[in-house]
Amino acid sequence: MSDLAYDTMALTGRHMRHIARVPEKLIGVTIGPVVLVLVFGYLFGSAMSVPGVNYREYIMAGIFTQVMFSAIGTTAAGVSGDLHNGLVDRFRSLPMSRFAVLLGRTVSDLLMTALSCVVMSVVGALIGWRAHNGVLKVAAGFALLLLLGFTMCWLGALLGLVVRSTEAVNSVAMLLTMPFIFLSNAFVPLDGLPRWLQVIAEWNPVSSVVASCRKLWGNQGQVTSDAFPTHHPVFVSCLVLGVALVVVVPLTARAYQRAAAR
Repeated sequence: MSDLAYDTMALTGRHMRHIARVPEKLIGVTIGPVVLVLVFGYLFGSAMSVPGVNYREYIMAGIFTQVMFSAIGTTAAGVSGDLHNGLVDRFRSLPMSRFAVLLGRTVSDLLMTALSCVVMSVVGALIGWRAHNGVLKVAAGFALLLLLGFTMCWLGALLGLVVRSTEAVNSVAMLLTMPFIFLSNAFVPLDGLPRWLQVIAEWNPVSSVVASCRKLWGNQGQVTSDAFPTHHPVFVSCLVLGVALVVVVPLTARAYQRAAAR
């Protein structure tokens, strides 16, 4: 086993053990998603309708995507906290890979988002959500969600390294998250939007991920748009997330080197 893999596993285990010692951290990845499913499934579901699909099935892909996207704030806060409480300085004094510090953080946060997916799947099934396209396509939908979560973890790590104030990290993360989530097809169809706003929402990467999951799970309503991302959501999602990882990971590694040297 390479040094990088060994160090990454060790740091991932450290983060997971820390969660076990502070179980309150599980609230955000268990109770929070459950509340989202119940609120959107029952409160909005009683007033919303989507042609061609049950709204409770329609909404689940949007809720899954929102939780994956919110990993930005979780990782940003964790990285910022490690940087300001002296933990990074201790890591620098050890004979270990610097990249493993970032990889251990992002992998452990990805595991937590995966736990959120499990919890939301159970609650979603209880309120009536079903996937209709077979095991392979269902698994492909969840794999795409985890790819989104992993990308957001790296973006959050970059944010935690760039924003020097720990208190400001969550505010900045929310400012990044809210427009992408709510200016998308996550919760409502885009047909009722003004045309100029509809175009922006159609090309929003979040819309592509949500549409991909709905298509793979068989929860898709009637498609009325001619936009390329609407008809090829899986391709667009994989392309955007792949390019984002290629760009963000090196930027995060450089930001970590600069931050650790301060």
